[in-house]
Amino acid sequence: MPKIKPIKDLRNTNEISKLTHEIDEPIFITKNGYQDMVVMSNEYYDKNFNKHNTYKVNSVELDNNFVPLKQCDNNYGFVRVGAGNFNVCLSNVKENVKKIKDIILDALKKEIHVLVLPELCLCGYSLRDLFFQNETLDQIHDSIVELANFSKDKNIIVFIGAPLTYQGGLYNCAVAINNGEILGVIPKTYIPNYNEFYEARQFRSGLDIKKDHILIKDKLYPFGREILFRCLNYYNLCIGVEICEDLWSNLPPSTYLAQNGATLIVNLSASNELISKDDYRLDLVKMTSGRLICGYAYASAGQGESTTDVIYSSHNIICENARILSNSELFKNNLVYSEIDIERLVNERRRTSTFFTTNDNYLNIGFKLDIVINNLVRYINPNPFLITNKKQALSRYRKILKMQALSLKKRVEAAHSDSLVIGLSGGLDSTLALLVSKETFKLMNKDLKKVYAITLPCFGTSQRTHDNAKALANALGVSFKEININETIKSHFKDIGHDIKNENATFENAQARERTQVLMDFANDHNALMVGTGDLSELCLGWTTYNGDHMSMYGVNASIPKTLVIELVNTYGLDHQEVAQILEDIILTPISPELLPLDNGKIIQKTEEKIGPYELVDFFIYYFLRCNFKPSKILFLAKQAYHDKYQVDEIKKWLKIFLKRFYQNQFKRSCLPDGVKIGSVCISPRGDLRMPSDADVNELISSLD
Repeated sequence: MPKIKPIKDLRNTNEISKLTHEIDEPIFITKNGYQDMVVMSNEYYDKNFNKHNTYKVNSVELDNNFVPLKQCDNNYGFVRVGAGNFNVCLSNVKENVKKIKDIILDALKKEIHVLVLPELCLCGYSLRDLFFQNETLDQIHDSIVELANFSKDKNIIVFIGAPLTYQGGLYNCAVAINNGEILGVIPKTYIPNYNEFYEARQFRSGLDIKKDHILIKDKLYPFGREILFRCLNYYNLCIGVEICEDLWSNLPPSTYLAQNGATLIVNLSASNELISKDDYRLDLVKMTSGRLICGYAYASAGQGESTTDVIYSSHNIICENARILSNSELFKNNLVYSEIDIERLVNERRRTSTFFTTNDNYLNIGFKLDIVINNLVRYINPNPFLITNKKQALSRYRKILKMQALSLKKRVEAAHSDSLVIGLSGGLDSTLALLVSKETFKLMNKDLKKVYAITLPCFGTSQRTHDNAKALANALGVSFKEININETIKSHFKDIGHDIKNENATFENAQARERTQVLMDFANDHNALMVGTGDLSELCLGWTTYNGDHMSMYGVNASIPKTLVIELVNTYGLDHQEVAQILEDIILTPISPELLPLDNGKIIQKTEEKIGPYELVDFFIYYFLRCNFKPSKILFLAKQAYHDKYQVDEIKKWLKIFLKRFYQNQFKRSCLPDGVKIGSVCISPRGDLRMPSDADVNELISSLD
């Protein structure tokens, strides 16, 4: 029997306090014979009502149960997320519980940390009026408790769809379960009612339920739409929940969840299939994850659901910041999974000034997971600046060439220039600059002979690069001019007292500076712009001669990494067969500054032997500048991407060299000429990269040891 006291007994506070601790249950207070309030001990409240709110984020109060992120060499913020479904048995809750247990066990084998299952999967989404059956609703309560008990000592958090009653109404809910506990329940916010097949007949909206409690069996649990689930082992993993139609609304709950800290959104869905709806659904999930800078796991109902009026397709999707990580085959029950890079999402939000956060006092429910990942299942592109889809790649590369040409066109018009000058070496970068220059003059309907391709051979110029430069200029219909600087450099060495046999930095840089001087003076003499050729990779490495090839009047390649330069040149060859063979040979020529003498006519100075393979360099650039990752995480990702090509020690060696060169050569980037930004990574000192030229890199390098 419940303990009941009249309100007048509250005058004796000591007695009431003692009684609440002795009986360990609530005391019901009556006023004029009617129940008015409930009094209980703090211990009873914590045990039955507050045990899931293990810390309050808004007041930054952590209790003694808070566990910091377990530091693992192979973690780096990755969380493995799964979205699955099964052949649901309509109204047979016990049978569905068995299948849910099986999919949980399967997820554990795959080391999945977060698992989302479809909407109302405990009984089936398409029950319609059978949702009102008391037997079914009673079984739902028993099954949730059973699944919670089943989850004990299992390293996973699971989101399960179930119909539950609250204050006399029926609600379409998501139930969060972790390690033997029911963490909380989220009601569906938007109930579709555009025809009688949908849910408005059976379910009520949870729009007005912010934070409350719901009864499951004989216990109360947190209930409402303003609830988040935050991992106590990894603070940045914060999970928000929305259900099917919520995502399709004009004010989806996920927007508010993300603003209040959710880095991962899970969606329990039962989206019926129509022709082409899967494409729209995929775009919707993809762009929602991009708009909110979050991970998004979407699990939709499939086989087993009624086909009385519609069919369900088992469409499961996992996205991260507008990138599709996993997308299931339609009409086939399955479990898709991938890692979400939570650290990258947090970094991206931090650097995005238009990502707004709010403090709406959402309830944060803590849970524990041991998040350890030894190997990634997600694909790590070894060339992050390139596109793996060939059709999409060609379209994008053509667009980049057009962007470069239009940018140069604007500069030519603004400078009232008549001509363009390019130092054409026969290498990749100057080749791309020439191709862009030609396309610029084509856009402007200007005489191509006003594009001057000048080759300036010296000690290290090979016959191969010389001939390719001449052949390319002639094939493109631009003016070609050769100015040999050999004797000029010898005279310069004599002037400064430099021994020509001493092939040091002076020996090399004098050639680069002389070439720049000649090109600049020629440009002045012809009312021309000297077009810069240096690419993003070289600028990041400082692989340019200060006030030599480092300088120009406009740099068209300033944000194009070397791996992309190759693809752009190759794409131009595919579209212009008259130069395809020449461009192919230029691509196959060893990359070299050609500043040291040849060995029997062969190039001996190979850039990649000095600074590392350009594909690795560009990989480092992307994850260091675009994602702001620690060197150890970049190394981890590189091991995943290049596991069959480079040894770990080799990757580490080149990464250290990259870091050292990047920091030590900032002074060159601080005075770069103008150059168009093409991609998300750029090092312009006027906007994209502002850093001191004397920053210390030693700690970063030592972190790799």
